[in-house]
Amino acid sequence: MDLQTRLYASAWAVLLAGLCGAAAIWLTAGDDPAPAASQFVVVDGKTYPIAPGESKRYVRDVQRFGGKAGVLFDELDRWFAGLWQGRSLAVTVGWIAVLLSVGLFLVGWIQPAGAEQDDEGDPSG
Repeated sequence: MDLQTRLYASAWAVLLAGLCGAAAIWLTAGDDPAPAASQFVVVDGKTYPIAPGESKRYVRDVQRFGGKAGVLFDELDRWFAGLWQGRSLAVTVGWIAVLLSVGLFLVGWIQPAGAEQDDEGDPSG
């Protein structure tokens, strides 16, 4: 089998494995968990958690110590951490599989057709 065919087969294998893994995660993961609460608000006898990023006091404290860049990086960190939980993880795994598969396909596409490698890894075709 030549290098181009192996890269195409690898691209399909990565895509299939990644999308099957993403589907399995999607089906087994529950809804995204509620963010960790730093404060609670009681309204009409019911307690509601407030995520740190939604609390004005928390945002003010972060801004006081880190400035506007600190608030921005805190929001970015919370967004990035959210990609690896629940059903968001399934979407993330799916996109990573698609990007890796496209990368392998493009590397195979730029290879000359029929190029084989010898034992040293140099093209001999």
